[in-house]
Amino acid sequence: MIAPDRVAFSLFGLDVMWYGLLIGIGFMLAAFISSARAKRHGIDPDFILDLIIFMVPSAIIGARAYYVFFSWDQYAGDWSKILDIRSGGLAIHGGLILCFTVAYIICHHKKISFLNTADLCVPVVALGQSIGRWGNFFNEEAHGGPTDLPWAQIIDGIGYHPTFLYESLWCFGLFWLLSWIDKNHRKFNGQITCLYGILYSVERFFVEGLRTDSLMIGPLRQAQVISLTIIAGCAVLYYILNRKHNNEKETL
Repeated sequence: MIAPDRVAFSLFGLDVMWYGLLIGIGFMLAAFISSARAKRHGIDPDFILDLIIFMVPSAIIGARAYYVFFSWDQYAGDWSKILDIRSGGLAIHGGLILCFTVAYIICHHKKISFLNTADLCVPVVALGQSIGRWGNFFNEEAHGGPTDLPWAQIIDGIGYHPTFLYESLWCFGLFWLLSWIDKNHRKFNGQITCLYGILYSVERFFVEGLRTDSLMIGPLRQAQVISLTIIAGCAVLYYILNRKHNNEKETL
């Protein structure tokens, strides 16, 4: 696979990058699908649209701030470079952390169940990640080490593990799996959210080990540390919520 020009098209003299375009498409699909599924969760579709308005800037700000924080040596003292997200440099964990935080605050303020809202939204979060990861392909970034596999990403004549593709395919499958579980087998609020945290983090832990541009926490890959933390946290939360649900059923 060889990436074409990272510029999708030009509009009024401004280059529109594939990176930003794909992220935008992901957000639009997330808004449409979440709104369509909202009533199944007993949530007003208009609330989801209102929530998306806050999620878009939260995702971008959180992802960029996280990336810059762990790559400070590259950005120190250069604000124009910090703000230049069109050239890449967004960390999904940072975007997720800020989005979940902002969503919790909004749901608490509106007296709407945060876990129920999160269960509605996380399948399309996975879909957005699946689409957005292709921005890394066009930017020729976030790839793995050299490989001669037939599906390798070719950069300057050298083949690399297309880690963007591995994550994109996993997240696309995760979208369908979580949507199916949410529709047919969800037992308690928070179930889909916990499964998303566990299943996405398992994939991210292994794929991160292939990458050559990982952000680091000392000698460790930060995404792997965060992934293990999320797996453990979501597994404990799943157990607590499931036990609470079963106890409530027994008392009825």
